[in-house]
Amino acid sequence: MRYLDVISKKYDHHLLGAVVLLCIFGTVMLFSASNSISLDQTQRVTATVYLQAHLKRLLVGVTMMFAVMTIDYRNLKIAAKYLLIGSIALLLITKLSYLLQGNSSPARWLYLGSFSIQTSDIARLAVIIFLAAYVDHYQEQIKDFYNGFALPIGIMAVVMGLIVIQPDFSTAAMIGLIGFMMLFVGGARISHLLATGATSLLVLTAIILMKPYRLQRILTYFYGESAGVEESYQIKQSLISLGNGGFIGLGLGNSLGKNLFLPTPHTDFIFAIIGEELGLVGTVFILSIFLFIFQRGIKIAKESMDTFGILLAIGISFNFILYGFINAAVVTGVVPTTGLSMPLISYGGSGLVINLIGMGILLNISQAKRSLIHKSGWSPRVYG
Repeated sequence: MRYLDVISKKYDHHLLGAVVLLCIFGTVMLFSASNSISLDQTQRVTATVYLQAHLKRLLVGVTMMFAVMTIDYRNLKIAAKYLLIGSIALLLITKLSYLLQGNSSPARWLYLGSFSIQTSDIARLAVIIFLAAYVDHYQEQIKDFYNGFALPIGIMAVVMGLIVIQPDFSTAAMIGLIGFMMLFVGGARISHLLATGATSLLVLTAIILMKPYRLQRILTYFYGESAGVEESYQIKQSLISLGNGGFIGLGLGNSLGKNLFLPTPHTDFIFAIIGEELGLVGTVFILSIFLFIFQRGIKIAKESMDTFGILLAIGISFNFILYGFINAAVVTGVVPTTGLSMPLISYGGSGLVINLIGMGILLNISQAKRSLIHKSGWSPRVYG
């Protein structure tokens, strides 16, 4: 058995500084990317519709981040299963509310009066917390397929299935990737992961083929305009915006693409506006911040005082950089269009608040340092 010597320490100021910097940078770019759309939607009355909404959500997110920093993260182990059950209930309620209303729109948002929440974002964080708590509790059984590995895989399948039928294929796939990474680090057998991964790929392929627009995205990625001019328009405009930016960009606020040429410049394709206005220098800067936050997260995981802290830090860090880099990959045409936002940069309330809560948990974990008295027994796969 491994004994842990806990030494209290202050939270990671470098990580906090990077998060604050990213929030400030994101707010500036969100306003720049959204002002044209705001003017168009309000008949040129105001350019700050999206900025005002973003600032309100940012205030909520930052408040919750600091609140989470004051609560011992180990309390989440007790709440893990309840958070998971609650997130599954929210996914069900969201889908049922749309069905009962006869609404054929994507059932991704649950409306509570004048507020709305994207329930898949809550489910994503709940799955990360649950997997960390589960592996912490069943460290030895996780190598046994039926008595340890099958349950978290089954729960992930349920959550992913409920998100797929919203439909939100991209978020479901991200939860699967994050879950597999956490189980790998948690000590699951590679043979079990490979077999489950192969089966999952077959199922996901079938899901892609069930919806024509998903298949069209794949075809557009490989064949461009020959697969459909309309489908390739967004990525084409994105590449034009990035090309316009060159090395140092056109200058803050001077994007041409945001003037109703590039669809959703303030959400999924805000990275293209960053590239156009701030050039290659701006895009490298923003990706460097994401890498720095990931590096701090892995450092926190390595110094964490327990298995739960290690896996929770890795799950949150991997989730953060995965979303950031896949968004950048979509905008640059490296991968097919997914509809995933860029954390703390793109417009969107639920994602912003959930990501800030995740950063708060990570900062809370950083307040404890792990000192190993002697080695024996189970050990997570933490590299670096």
